[in-house]
Amino acid sequence: MNHLLLLVHRIPFPPNKGDKVRSFNLLKYLAQHYQIHLGSFVDAQEDWQYVDKVKEYCHDSYFAGLNPKSARLKSLRGLFTGNALTLPYYFDAGLQQWVGEKLATDKITHAVVFSSAMAQYLPDETSLTRVADLVDVDSDKWAQYAKSKSWPLSWIYRREANRLLDFERHIALNYDATVLVNENEAALLQSLAPESAARITHANNGVDTDYFAPSKNFENPYQNDNPVLAFTGAMDYWPNVDAVEWFAYEVFKRLHAKNPRVSFFIVGSRPDPRVKRLAELPGVFVTGSVPDIRPYLAHATIAVAPLRIARGTQNKVLEAMSMAKLVIASSEAAQGVSAKASLEIVIAKNATEFLDEISAHLKSQERELIGCRARTRVIQDYSWNANLSRIGLALDPSLADQTKTDGDAASNDPRILRFPIRKPA
Repeated sequence: MNHLLLLVHRIPFPPNKGDKVRSFNLLKYLAQHYQIHLGSFVDAQEDWQYVDKVKEYCHDSYFAGLNPKSARLKSLRGLFTGNALTLPYYFDAGLQQWVGEKLATDKITHAVVFSSAMAQYLPDETSLTRVADLVDVDSDKWAQYAKSKSWPLSWIYRREANRLLDFERHIALNYDATVLVNENEAALLQSLAPESAARITHANNGVDTDYFAPSKNFENPYQNDNPVLAFTGAMDYWPNVDAVEWFAYEVFKRLHAKNPRVSFFIVGSRPDPRVKRLAELPGVFVTGSVPDIRPYLAHATIAVAPLRIARGTQNKVLEAMSMAKLVIASSEAAQGVSAKASLEIVIAKNATEFLDEISAHLKSQERELIGCRARTRVIQDYSWNANLSRIGLALDPSLADQTKTDGDAASNDPRILRFPIRKPA
C-alpha cells in the first residue's frame, strides 16, 4: 500500500457532528487503500479518550491539543500578518514539525487535507499527489455571518471572508483536486475561482442507513405520546444556536399557543447558554448530550431543520430522512440535499410557512409516506463508499477498477471527474 498523509482540523471521532461524520468516514475509506499517517487537533477534553479508537485506522498519528479560548487569541495574529484568522487559529508548531518529519523520512506519496486550514502544513512545491476536501466554501459562510452582525464583528467577518477566499483559491490552484460536499458548493467555488474550475468537484456526504434505520426498536425517550418536533445537532455551533432560537420564538411559541400538547426537543451536545434559556419557554426541552440521537428521531413526530445560515449538506437532515422521518427544513438547510420538495422533504421559507406546514402535517397521514420516500432517496443517493470514491479516484485513477468491484454505481458515473495527476516541473 502507498502511504498517505491525512490532516484533519478536529479528531475524526466520535462521528456525532457534521464534520466528524464526514472525516471519520473519509478516514475509514482511505484506510482501505493506503497506510494512513494522521495529523489532527483535539479541541475538546472529552475527545482524548477516542485517540486509541482513531489509531486503529492509522499507520502513524499525531494529535495536537487545541484550547478554543487561547486559539481565538492566537488567531488575532492574522490581523498583523494579513492572513485569514482561521490559519493561526489552527496552527501548531509541533504538528508542523511532525508533518515535516513525515515528508522527509517516510515514503508518503499522497496527501489529503480536510478543511482549508490544514493546507497550511503542506509546502506548495511538492511531488505529493494532493487533494483538499474543503467540505464547504467557508469564506462564503463568513460572508453570511458578516451580514447578520453589527460593527465591529461585521468588519472582522467580512475581512475573514475575503482573506479565506484568497486562501481557498490558492488551494484550488495548487492542489490536484479540490472537493466540496455537493454540486452547489462546488459550483460556488468554481465561480469564485474560475482559474481552477476544472479541478474542483464534489463528493456528497453519506449515511449509514443500517445504523439510522426506522426498523430498530428504540425505547421512547419522551415523556408521553404527545406530538414532538425534534432538532438535532451540536448546540455550541452558532448556526444551530441561531436556528433553534429563531424557531423557538418565531414559530414554536405560536404553534404551542394553538396546540399546547406539542413539544420542541433540542437534542445535542454542549448547548450554548442562549440555547439553555430556551428551556424556560413552555413546551421547549433542551437535552444536552445524549448517548444516541436515534431514539429521539425514531419517536419524533417531525424533524425540523430551520437553519438560516447553512453551507453544504446537513447531516441532521440526511439522518432524519434515513430514519423515515418527515423533515421540514428551511431552504438553506435543504439546498444540499437531493430530495424532491413536498414528496421527500418539505421546505418552509419563513416562519409562517413553518407554522403552516407543521400544523398541516401533524394531523396528516401523508407524513409517513413522505418519510418512507425520504429514506428511499437516502439509500439511493447517499452511500458513503460510493460518494467518497470520487476522492479516491482524484487521488489515484487506478482505483476505478477496485471501486467497480465494490458494487458502487459511482464508479460508472460519467459525472465523476478523472483528474490528471500534476507534478511540479
